[in-house]
Amino acid sequence: METQSKNDEAGQELPVLQKGIFYAIRDGPLDFVMEDKTKRGLTVQERSPDEKYGVESEKGMIYDMDGIGHRVGIRWFFPKDKYSLEQVLCHAKEMDERYRKIREETCPDY
Repeated sequence: METQSKNDEAGQELPVLQKGIFYAIRDGPLDFVMEDKTKRGLTVQERSPDEKYGVESEKGMIYDMDGIGHRVGIRWFFPKDKYSLEQVLCHAKEMDERYRKIREETCPDY
């Protein structure tokens, strides 16, 4: 299976269908691509199945203050033949809410 990234084969960025503060959902040829906007600029190190969503995902590495690396999802590929835009949007809104709560706890004046 050919890997797909946020850009199509011609190198053009995929169109955005929905976006929030912390996510974007792009319209791929075969998949809805949910991106975590907090991971912008993070280098993709692997593409593998994601345990939480049960779909293929691109993952990178973030290091904590102790130098310990944590593998994190950057974008997830939801096949259009199995998922509707509404289902993907539901996952994206959950992610958005999780990040909003973290922001409220860590930056109460935001």
